[in-house]
Amino acid sequence: MSFKTTGVSVTQKITSQHGEWSSRFAFILAATGSAVGLGNIWKFPYITGENGGGAFVIVYLLCVVAIGIPIMIAETMLGRRGRESPINTMASLATEAKAHKNWRYLGWMGVIAGFLILSYYSVIAGWALSYVGKSFVGSFSGEDASTISAIFSDLMNSPVEQIFWHSIFMLATMLIVARGVKSGLETAVRFLIPTLFVLLILLVGYAMSTDFYKQGLSFLFSPDFSEIDADAVLTAMGHAFFTLSLGMGAIMVYGSYLPKNISIAKTSIIIAGADTLVALLAGIAIFPLVFANGLEPSAGPGLIFQTLPIAFGHMSGGWLFGLLFFILLVLAALSSSISLIEPAVAFLVENKKIARTKACIVMGFSTWAVGVTVALSFNVWSDVSIFGKDIFNLLDYITANLMLPLGGLCIAIFAGWIMKPEHSAAELDLPDTNYFKIWKFLITYVAPTAVFIVFVHVIGII
Repeated sequence: MSFKTTGVSVTQKITSQHGEWSSRFAFILAATGSAVGLGNIWKFPYITGENGGGAFVIVYLLCVVAIGIPIMIAETMLGRRGRESPINTMASLATEAKAHKNWRYLGWMGVIAGFLILSYYSVIAGWALSYVGKSFVGSFSGEDASTISAIFSDLMNSPVEQIFWHSIFMLATMLIVARGVKSGLETAVRFLIPTLFVLLILLVGYAMSTDFYKQGLSFLFSPDFSEIDADAVLTAMGHAFFTLSLGMGAIMVYGSYLPKNISIAKTSIIIAGADTLVALLAGIAIFPLVFANGLEPSAGPGLIFQTLPIAFGHMSGGWLFGLLFFILLVLAALSSSISLIEPAVAFLVENKKIARTKACIVMGFSTWAVGVTVALSFNVWSDVSIFGKDIFNLLDYITANLMLPLGGLCIAIFAGWIMKPEHSAAELDLPDTNYFKIWKFLITYVAPTAVFIVFVHVIGII
């Protein structure tokens, strides 16, 4: 039964007008795809390398359990209860809870964050696409560090090449999203996620064949807590939050397509586990290659695009495994990109009453246009500064450091303090159980406190 966002309980809305996932497995694949992205395969290994390895991994895992999973459960729950885009969902749930109507801006913030993230995410994914081609033609074979660095610099200095690959990636994203929930999103993730895991396992298998596999494992899993300081804890906390795609509307809109008979808590735990597994497998695959080639695990963001190609270029079978690695990176990025734009597309379909294909064209072109400015910020517009930052770093700072933690904080506050406990208990199907009490404690006290600490840290208050 349909409803308006004022005066009628959202519990009357049984299904989303956009359709539903066909099964719990389909939702798990989709939400895992949203969570698994460049952050797992590009960012997790290098921040682990920068923060000493094993001890950082333990802190990160604790943050996933205490912060990430409770907020993921909350965001999925809000999405399924509202059954619409994040903007309309938050307007409806605020009405149901008799809360201030301005809670709808939480939905707006998530949709805008996803749009802005995809605009620069697509450019980075374009780099990975470019490296697929370079790996295929053997551009890295036998080359030294200076040559590899020059290849990356040439890509950064070429607006035409960056815009070309950015355009290809955005086109692929919108073609998938235009087909809808079952024909597009679900069909895509049924291919993308299993393929991603297979490629990761192949790369791990290769890493196991090297003489430095045990050294890589030791670095990743042998804790030395003398390497951990307050900044490392905050980095782990922030990454645990961001890697699960929380606060950007993606999990909320995916939750709106979730059938009523599927357990939110169980699926959220599975999704967080799968996302964490991908990050750990990426570390297991990458660090033995780093040590085998005498490279530094703390090389920073260049670990993937400037350091690993050196390893692939000098190892036996490096042509093939380099190709597989960058294909893996593209697939991970694509599984996330379709979830980043879905909230905005859903909103246009619901509120502007336009066809899904037209909504995809509008949002796809808009995102592409902003992405072009990002690509130009690495070369011809490199001297353009807004608040002391170039366009790429400005968008990254606004979204990752401000919008996402603020969105996650508001989700925790709404689920823990605003939403009626009987409504959340009914939606989670955990009434009067210890599991519900544990989640309620974490979402009411632990998660918002921790996210608030991250938020004030990244904006420089502490």
